Amino acid sequence: MYPNDGFRELGRHECLRLMAKVPVGRIVYTRRALPAVLPVNFSLDGDGAVLLRTYAASELVRAIDGAVVAFETDEVDADRRSGWSVVVTGLATVVTDPVEHERLARTGPVSWVPAPQEVFVRIEPELVTGRELVGGRTLYGVNVPA
Repeated sequence: MYPNDGFRELGRHECLRLMAKVPVGRIVYTRRALPAVLPVNFSLDGDGAVLLRTYAASELVRAIDGAVVAFETDEVDADRRSGWSVVVTGLATVVTDPVEHERLARTGPVSWVPAPQEVFVRIEPELVTGRELVGGRTLYGVNVPA
């Protein structure tokens, strides 16, 4: 980001606070050696980890278990030309501990497409970045006409 470009960099704590307000994000991963993006519902664990709940035999689980992925959420108001975007980058792993799985079954995300055998995927927040578009401004602080 450049000074006065109309964006404000967000700190880690603020990024996680904003993420907790929205129900859907996008997981970015590698599928057959190509970039793939999939919208999913999610929740955040107490340590800021991103939690997904999905079908155990899904192509997504096979592609991301043990891989570094990115997860993006945002909220945009096109009329006001304002909004924010947050990206969490980290290792995705399927939760295999039965006690942890039971805890997440009570407190974690609920799948919008329930399946007979569901697993939880945890994305550790190794890198958390975000930025906010300051409404009513364009590049270098020039005001936008109403």
